[in-house]
Amino acid sequence: MDDRTALTAFAGLAQETRLQILRLLVRAGPEGLPAGEIGAAIGASSSRLSFHLTQLEQARLVTSRREGRFVIYAAAYPVLSDLVTFLMRDCCADRPEICAPLSEARHD
Repeated sequence: MDDRTALTAFAGLAQETRLQILRLLVRAGPEGLPAGEIGAAIGASSSRLSFHLTQLEQARLVTSRREGRFVIYAAAYPVLSDLVTFLMRDCCADRPEICAPLSEARHD
């Protein structure tokens, strides 16, 4: 991941509703959730939800697919993994104990 892609992803996350949506989708797993369930879970109107989902898609943090009359959104796990790797790439500086707490922090 390059700096520009990382900045786009961070910009996509730099808003409370979008962060809530992404965290919900991460917990939902690769199968994702229909837009209506996402809206109900976070208490967002359909127009507000649509705006935020579009922002997350443009940042490549979520994907969407159509199943019948539903649009299903899912976290883009490869992009999220690349983003974390981007952040941690220079972190440890040959000192793995610095990064060890990250592997233990599963449910904060």
